[in-house]
Amino acid sequence: MKFSKFAQALSKWTGSPRTFLVAILLICAWAATGPMFHYNDTWQLIINTSTTIITFLMVFLIQNTQNRDTDQLHIKIDELLRVTKDAQNAVLSLDNLDQKELHDLRKKYKAMGDKEAADHTQPFPECEADETRKASSQTADH
Repeated sequence: MKFSKFAQALSKWTGSPRTFLVAILLICAWAATGPMFHYNDTWQLIINTSTTIITFLMVFLIQNTQNRDTDQLHIKIDELLRVTKDAQNAVLSLDNLDQKELHDLRKKYKAMGDKEAADHTQPFPECEADETRKASSQTADH
């Protein structure tokens, strides 16, 4: 849990505009010192090593954040499926299926969607926002 909290805080900090500005300033400072160091190998090694280390560590941070976001999304979708009257609760345990089973299930849902689209001339019912949009575009045309 300590790593998750640390990764979450670090991810929030590294994704901020302030951190981006600091990175830009550091690169500008490094570039400005080039003439002073005659653009030597050590001068180049500093930026190459720094960016490599930061990139290496950021890969793990980004993966941790991605895993957390994916878990949260799955939990939210699972809850929506759980409370939806007509939903198939069997899809709540998709984590246990292998790739072929997932592919077969996806084909089943695609066929259901294709059948639904064929049964209706308009797959999604119009809502109030659609009517408002149509009315405003008609008055703009005149």
